[in-house]
Amino acid sequence: MQVLRSISELAGLRGPIFTAIGVFDGVHLGHQAVISTSARHAREVGGTPVVVTFDPHPAKVLRPQDAPHLITATQHKISLIRELGVAHLLVINFDRAFAATPPEEFVAQLVAQSRPLRQICVGHEWSFGRNRAGNLALLEKLGAAHGLEVIGIKPVAVNGTVVSSTAIRAAIEQGDFAKAREMLGRDYTILGTVVKGTQLGRTLGFPTANLSAHSEQFPPNGVYAAEAKLNGRPLRGVANLGLRPTIASAEPERLLDLHLFGLEQEIYGEDVEVRFLRYLRPEQKFAGLEELAQQIARDVQTARDV
Repeated sequence: MQVLRSISELAGLRGPIFTAIGVFDGVHLGHQAVISTSARHAREVGGTPVVVTFDPHPAKVLRPQDAPHLITATQHKISLIRELGVAHLLVINFDRAFAATPPEEFVAQLVAQSRPLRQICVGHEWSFGRNRAGNLALLEKLGAAHGLEVIGIKPVAVNGTVVSSTAIRAAIEQGDFAKAREMLGRDYTILGTVVKGTQLGRTLGFPTANLSAHSEQFPPNGVYAAEAKLNGRPLRGVANLGLRPTIASAEPERLLDLHLFGLEQEIYGEDVEVRFLRYLRPEQKFAGLEELAQQIARDVQTARDV
């Protein structure tokens, strides 16, 4: 997949261009409907489909104090879009300068750099441009003015629930992986980068990978049987999510530690995708490290059984 980083790079693609535009946090079934519709229309006329998204999430820039945790940070989102078979992805840097762009100017830039721009496909409630002044109705007017087609995809519902990033985030927070899976169209996973920790797990006989999850939404604290994907290789193990209450110097933020069965090499700096298979027990404080090590051994055996 070719990842473009500026609108001007659209000029290097063969037209006509069909764009699917959105934040696409989670790349859920609703987002997939937008992307697949654009791709199908492009194939019908031999055009080039391009997915257009933004980094960071606009809320991180416009409302940082109220910004939600992400279902998928940008690196994770790019990986998931790639798995959909997308050939071209434009990731636009979203900063305050870009946020001040009037919606008319944003569309004009897309039109000017495409050879030509044939279609814009978005979710029916998508808003864009300065003060979120752009919506589907305005986009349709701009499309008519520029001679391009605009498509707004209606909401996708699963079992009577409209699929949305907000609903998925709530399901994850409650540990309802089945509901999240229904709306995502795949298992919920976290993508994290392995960072150096205290190496306490190694001292206890259970070395762990400490993951920096790039502000992605965590499920409830506790111990889970888990599966990790490392460079395409699946590995089973135990995941501990929480505040490490047994350790005197416990971190104030929630941490995700992963003990992977059969993994012996160092993986600092590697990206690991984690899938939670089963909740085993809540996080708890033990009398000391020996008691903690004994419980970890039981957790490992339980996870192996799972």
